[in-house]
This record gives sequence, structure tokens and C-alpha cells, in this order.
Amino acid sequence: MSAPATPEHSAQPSQANRAPHPWRFFRIGGFDQVRLDNAADLLALDTLDQKLWVALACPTAGLEFDPTTLALLDADRDGRIRAPDLIAALQWTARHLHDAELLARGTHPLPLAALARDEGAASADAPAGGHLLAAARALLIRLGRDANAPDAAITADDAAAADALFASDPFNGDGVITGAAASTPRVAQRIDDILTLTGGAPDRSGQPGITQAQVDDFFAAVRALADWQNAPSRTPGLLPLGADSLDKTGSSNAAAASALAAVRAKIDDYFTRCRLAAFDARATTALNGSDADFLALGARLLANADADAAALPLARVEADRPLPLTHGVNPAWAGALQDFIERVLTPLAESASTTATTTLTEEDWCHVCGRFAAYLDWQASKPATPLSDAISARFTAPELADLLASDDEAALSALIAADAARADEAAALADVQRLVLYVRDLAHLADNFVAFRGFYTGREPAIFQSGTLYLDGRSCNLCIPALDPARHAALAAQSGIFLAYCDCVRGNEKRSIAAAFTAGDSDQLTVGRNGVFYDRQGRDWDATITRIVDNPISLRQAFWSPYKKLARLIGEQLQKVAAARAKAVDDSTAAHVLGLPGNLVPAGLPPTTPAAASAVPPPAKPAAFDAGRFAGIFAAIGLAIGAIGAALASLVTGFLGLPWWQMPIALAGLLLIVSGPAVALAAFRLRNRNLAPLLDANGWAVNARARINIPFGTSLTHVAKLPAGAERSLSDPYAEKKSPWGFYAFLLIAAALLAVVAVRLFGGH
Repeated sequence: MSAPATPEHSAQPSQANRAPHPWRFFRIGGFDQVRLDNAADLLALDTLDQKLWVALACPTAGLEFDPTTLALLDADRDGRIRAPDLIAALQWTARHLHDAELLARGTHPLPLAALARDEGAASADAPAGGHLLAAARALLIRLGRDANAPDAAITADDAAAADALFASDPFNGDGVITGAAASTPRVAQRIDDILTLTGGAPDRSGQPGITQAQVDDFFAAVRALADWQNAPSRTPGLLPLGADSLDKTGSSNAAAASALAAVRAKIDDYFTRCRLAAFDARATTALNGSDADFLALGARLLANADADAAALPLARVEADRPLPLTHGVNPAWAGALQDFIERVLTPLAESASTTATTTLTEEDWCHVCGRFAAYLDWQASKPATPLSDAISARFTAPELADLLASDDEAALSALIAADAARADEAAALADVQRLVLYVRDLAHLADNFVAFRGFYTGREPAIFQSGTLYLDGRSCNLCIPALDPARHAALAAQSGIFLAYCDCVRGNEKRSIAAAFTAGDSDQLTVGRNGVFYDRQGRDWDATITRIVDNPISLRQAFWSPYKKLARLIGEQLQKVAAARAKAVDDSTAAHVLGLPGNLVPAGLPPTTPAAASAVPPPAKPAAFDAGRFAGIFAAIGLAIGAIGAALASLVTGFLGLPWWQMPIALAGLLLIVSGPAVALAAFRLRNRNLAPLLDANGWAVNARARINIPFGTSLTHVAKLPAGAERSLSDPYAEKKSPWGFYAFLLIAAALLAVVAVRLFGGH
């Protein structure tokens, strides 16, 4: 995606005449990463094959990096930083410095002496004459500092403070003016009017204001509305009832037009029916309504039948019959016709336009409609934009005329022009802030974008590491923000890393992280466990595990996992057997107790009545003892025990039959057989753990297989251990008392083994 034309995204210098840059790489994390040690390395990044970059894009959210710098780099405001953005920013920064090594060192604060005084030929992004130096001096003067001091320097806070001061000026170069810029109360009122009606625009200060486009739109709408309102004065006869003011009948042109519109369709319908009746008398009955219509009306409460009656004609339909207006009309339309008479026909009769007041011929009807045709067309041509409607509701016609006669528009345009005249000053101030931030931050960003040197060397946390999680006697340094935990977990599972997703809460704040456990085991890591998360600012958050992505953590865990599974299986089976035996004893006891006579029922149980005793079913009669069947069962059990005993005896005999030096090898082989597959599989997966899916799930475009092998993974999670030189007492007054029989058994077995070994060694002598 190409970036818009900004100071950072200017044309890149031609590479044709540039000598190849002597790149240096270092091997870490299982892949080659470029060294960015000086300004030459940074400024030559446009010549480095992007296949060798560790990342090609990263999001602007979820990073431990200055958000203002990220916003400046994100010129197209899509929430992402790409390789061309970084390259252009580095080169733009170098053009404004005497010594580009300041960029490589992340110099902060930025000395004024470091700014270039002559920036070469003028261009869109670097005007000649050292405009940034002049702007930097003006910035310090604005802050009340000596801009000519030998050690004068600008910090990021200075630039932000100066920007805030400049933004608070009524004229701050953004082309937006607020009420504070008004020279008179009338102009202030007009700014408020336009702001209210158009919605305004945010000023650099954060206050609402107006732009030239909004001023133009407002006065254009005022002119259009005033021109429409003045049409009757330019077009005689446009108003059918004369001047648009209440006459002695209490009618007006607008009210008359409304009364006419209310009955127009119905009167047209009546005269059309009369013409059809004149065409064929047979249609008269049907045109007046069928018998079924009147029968339906007759069966209803007529006081509530207006809607049904309104569908019938206005009056009885006959060929060439005038419309009666007062007698013999449809009752559902009597009120609307009376309003039509009072507001339309009576005023027209007084002006001798028509004589119809009690009956209306079709000729008179056409005359009435013709008188109102031009007026209705004029009403339909009224400007109907939301802004015009708002202006019409806010201002009367005289007020609109006053607006157009005043110089309000010119005064507002002059204020906006005065504000826009400081645009260059605002741009220069913004460039100073950009330069200070870029010099401080770009080298650090490159070290976390082009390479992951800080992360792999442990020199400093990477910008994608959000803090440290303390949980289960461990501290996890690889904690990634999880903006969408469910979506993140779906992709991050491919990393091969054991992840614990935690909801972190601090007061009313909440965030989610994905913590990588790369040392220890997962025995005690379960959903719901609580820990404490420390962010990069040192603030502590309550953390609770909400989701786990299970992957191997360490070789030690893999080695002991078969034995733990076997012990867990045996423990579960023993618990099931014990539970079954306990239930059987409880059931047997209950059955015997409930079968006792009432006077022998233990305390706490209800005595058994004869009826209740009879309701208890008698115990089943025991089956006759089948000696043959039980003999077979006992024989099978005996064979199984014998087979197991024989196998164990054979194993022990074979082990004891080995030469003494082969016994450790046999034990090692046994351990290899049991634990070897689990350890081999875990080792393969641990060696291939990959950081890339963790970052890609947050919107990064990681361009390398950023592996986390076993040694490096161990450094990312620290297991609790006592400090060096600490004293430790092994005396525990609450330790569980151990039975000596196990120790005696161990001594007996060890003595037997020593005896066997001694016999084999010295028995032949």
C-alpha cells in the first residue's frame, strides 16, 4: 500500500549511484538478523532486501512505544506501520540533522546546534533556509527559554507543551475558528449559529469551531432560501389569495393549499365518476356504492364507521351533476369540505375568482386548481436540504434579509484567512515535534522491527512485551497483549508455546494478556488461578487465567509425565474402588438398620410402623452356592495372579542375573523406554517454538521464523529459587510424620540386592 505524500513519504534518493552497503549480521534465535549499529546502517535500510527484515508491518495498538511517534509514522491512518513508513521517516530525519549519528544514538533532548542550518534546495518537504531551526527557536521563546544559549535543547515534553500553547491561540493555523476569534458580539453570534446548524469542526485546541466550507454552505443556503421567499414579489399572481397574511376570513395561502390538498383526490374522484355515469347510465348504481357496502354499514355502529364510509363517493353520483358542498355530502367528508369552503372557496369568491360556495361545478373545480397550480409548484421548489430546513426554522424572513445585507460573511472569511495564514508556523512547529520524537525513537523502533535484537539478547524488553506475570512460583517475561483473546488463541496455538490467557484488572481498567510459560511444568496451571501482572510502568494488576493453550513447557515435565499419568491413573482407580466399597458398606448398613424392629431403630431415624415394615420388600433369597462356578472364578484369579507373579519374578530374576555393571544400564534403558518417547516429542516441539504466530495474531507481519529454543525459552520464564547466600532451615514442626516401615523395607531390599551382588562377585572364590 502506497503512503500519501507527506514529509516522510517523499521521493527516495536514487540508488543507482550508491555503493553497496557493507551489512553485518548476527545469528540469534535460529536465524540471521541484521546489525543496526550506526546511522549508515539505518539510512541504508532502503537497500536491504526486505526478505531479510524480521518484520514488515506492525500495528500501532498494543505496543510499548510512544503513541505520538506511532501516530506520526502512520501517515495514512490505517493503524499500521510498514517498512516504507520507517524508511521514509529515517531519511527525512537525517536531512534535518548536522550529524545523523544522533539518530542512531537516540539522542534526547535534541540540541538546537544539531539542527541543519541550510537544508539545501527548497522542496515540498524541506524548504531552504533552516526553517526547523527558526521554528525550534520560536518554540523555546514561547516557553520562556533562552533560544540562543549554547546548550539550548528541546525535549519531547517541550515540543508538546509548545504545541499545546500554540493550539490554545485563537489563530492556530488549522483553518478553524472558534468564538474566541470573534472581533464583535455579532460575529461571535454568527459563529455560534453556523456551528449549531452545520455541526462545526474540531479546532486544534479541542474546542468546536467552523471552517470556510461551512461558512460558504451556510450563506449559500441563506441566499437560496431568501431567493425562494422573495419569489412572490417577483411573480405577480403567485399567491392565489393575495399577500400571504391572514385576511378577515382567517385564511392564508398556506392554510388554503393544505385544505385543498385534503379533498383534492376525493373531488377528482367524484367528477370522474360523474363523467362515467354520463358515458353509460348503467354504471351509476355501481359508482354510488353497492348494496353490500350499505348493508355492511347498516350492521355496524355508524359512529365508528367513518373509515368505511370515507371510501364511498363524496355525494350521490349522477351524470353532469355539480358537487354539493353543504347538503347531501358524505358525512365522513363533511368536515374537510367545510374547511375547503372557508379557506379556499370563500376567499376566492370575495376576490371574484369564483362564485362557488354551496355547490361546485367541474368547471369551477378546474378553475380553483388552476389558481393554486403556480403556488403549489413554488412550494414544491422550496430548498429542502437539512441545512435549509434548520435555517428556515431558526431565522425569519426579515432576519435572513438582514444576514444578506450585513458583512458577516466577509468578516468570518477574514478571520478564517487570518487563522490559515499561520499554517506554515503550525507546520514548522509540528515538524520540530516530529524531529525530536524521531531522533529519540526511530533507532529503537528499527531494533524491534528490522531485527529483534533487544528481545533475543535480553538487553531490553521488546516493544511487544507488555510486562511480567507472577504466578505459580514463576515470573513470565514474555507477555503479549491480547486485544481479542479468542481470535488471538486460534492463531497463537500454532506457536507451540504454552500460553495462559489472563484477564488483568486494575480498578476500573481491564486488559487481556497472553503469558508464555517456558520453564517448569503445567501441573498447577488451571483456568481460574490468580496471579499479579506488572506492566512496563511498574503498575500491578490482578490477573486471572481465563484460557490455556496447552503445549510442552520443559524437558523435565516431559520426562516425568508418564509416571505422573500412571500415578494419577492408579490414584483415580483407588479412589473409585474406595468410593464403591464405602457406598456398598453404607447401603448394607442402611438396609440392616431399616430392617430392625421399631423399638430398635437408632436415634434420629423415624420408627418403622407395621404398615411401613410391610412396605419394605423382603430381602432377596440368597442363591444357592454354586461350587463349580466359584471354583472356575478362583482358578482364573489364581492363574492371573500366577502370571503376574511369574512375570515379576522373571523380571527380577533377569535383572539380578545381570553382571553388576549392567544393572545401571538396564535401569537407564527402562527409563528410556518409558520416558524416551515423551522427551523426544517434547524436545522436537520445544526446539520449534515460534514467536511469529503470537505477534501475527496481533496484526504483525513477521517475516522470519523467530524461534524460541530450549535455552532461550528458559530465560523467558524464571522459576522461584532461594537467593545466593540465603540460610535455610529444614526443620518443619508441621511436617507429616513418616512411618518407619517404608524405610525398613527399603533397607531390606537394598541389603538383599547387595547380598546378591556380593554372591555373584565372590561366590566363585
